[in-house]
Amino acid sequence: MTKQQLFGQIQKKRSFLCVGLDSSLDKIPQHLLKYENPILEFNKQIIDATKDLCVAYKPNTAFYECYGKKGWENLIETWKYIPKDIFSIADAKRGDIGNTSAMYAETFFNEKSSEMSFDSVTVAPYMGSDSVTPFLTFQNKWVILLALTSNTGHADFQLQETGTDRLFEKVLKTAQQWATDEQMMYVVGATRGAAFADIRKLAPDHFLLVPGVGAQGGDLKEVCQYGLNAQCGLLVNSSRGIIYAGNGEDFAEKARAEALKLQKEMEQILIGAGLI
Repeated sequence: MTKQQLFGQIQKKRSFLCVGLDSSLDKIPQHLLKYENPILEFNKQIIDATKDLCVAYKPNTAFYECYGKKGWENLIETWKYIPKDIFSIADAKRGDIGNTSAMYAETFFNEKSSEMSFDSVTVAPYMGSDSVTPFLTFQNKWVILLALTSNTGHADFQLQETGTDRLFEKVLKTAQQWATDEQMMYVVGATRGAAFADIRKLAPDHFLLVPGVGAQGGDLKEVCQYGLNAQCGLLVNSSRGIIYAGNGEDFAEKARAEALKLQKEMEQILIGAGLI
């Protein structure tokens, strides 16, 4: 999916919502445990309930890898079930020496070998360019690079001064030598608020994947005040706040209701910005 196609979906659905599929056996409704693949059934019902309200789905691969062979099967089948006009993100946070990163890229991008071909994968930049560029060899695929994250420990490294820049600013500047805004996005946590203004000075045209709205307390209006650009430029993720909104047999309806609340708020923001 190209950048323009993604913006087209945002305009069509009047939404820039990403639904995180952090699906865990100990949190899904108990009545689903009767199914052969409870997590897959949970994901399918969540997707069916929200696919007209969101423009992206983001399975966090840790929630699948932990279940071994069955978990990988569920990840593959979940990817297959995501409608192909919806942006798919493998939230894997990979990043290693070049030949290892090349294998990670094959894992998430090469359907012939792995049965999966996500539109994008999250990548950690700590090991530098040779850990990132193997992902960029795949045409029409995206790298979503960790920049300024929403976790409490982000300040341990990301805010450290490196000459005239903080480390996350160094990441933004350096990474733009590896790829353009047509192939690279950045992860910026919703809890970072006004820091979006600083990020937009360095990356005015890039899409930003923004976790942390909902359960983590990020403020959507503040994110948009500082982070919105001429093509929206934001994919705002909510995971637990949507998928675990209910734990009964009506869990999918409850998930839809929460997704709809965010979609309606996003619609008003897009109208106010003149983007739809």
